Amino acid sequence: MSSKSPNADHPSARFEPHRGEFRVTWTLWLTYGAFYFCRTNISVALPGIEEELGYSKTTMSEIAKDCNMSAGNIYRFFASKLDIAEAIGRKFNSELYETYAGICRKPNTAADRLRQFFEFSMERTYEALEEKDKLVELAETLADERPLFMNEQLAQERVYLVQILENGIEAGEFRPLDRKEEVAEMIQASMMKFRFPQMFSHLTLPKLKRELAGVMDLVLAGLSVGATVPERHID
Repeated sequence: MSSKSPNADHPSARFEPHRGEFRVTWTLWLTYGAFYFCRTNISVALPGIEEELGYSKTTMSEIAKDCNMSAGNIYRFFASKLDIAEAIGRKFNSELYETYAGICRKPNTAADRLRQFFEFSMERTYEALEEKDKLVELAETLADERPLFMNEQLAQERVYLVQILENGIEAGEFRPLDRKEEVAEMIQASMMKFRFPQMFSHLTLPKLKRELAGVMDLVLAGLSVGATVPERHID
């Protein structure tokens, strides 16, 4: 199931499912605990679910049963379990994009917005993975088997990062940048450890926050007016 990448004017990357798709995705949302930002207690929202299932242990037949649908009907909306996992990822990302867009619109400095962007991303993901550890397996599966989906997510993030960079340059906070898209990509690379914290380390959130603050200090120093950066030649 394909979806066009969102743009800055439509940050939520709208996932508009067919009614049947919505039922399936919603059920998985609860079963996997995939969307930790669903603030309703799962045991109240769906009393029949007594335990959370991981991606690898959940079959399409079980998903169909939870949805009160036949397995054949599920396949009308999703060709595979992996397609459902991607739909879950897109639903998760849509709320991230909405918050990113809100951060970009804030009246504070570009440097503050850049910090808030990555602080929010890390804290949101960290809390999700702590609350629902089965999300780690889901994230790893998407990273391994749907790299284009992950690349699309990174590309959308760069839309917001470039916007912050441009604002900072216009305000005189950041030095002029010839290749803002490339700079945004390098910033993302420096933050990769904080993207899915539990997949790369077992550090506590306070420790991760201290490390993130330090990395942001270095990034902002490199963006500051008067900073000198050596020329790079990439083949």
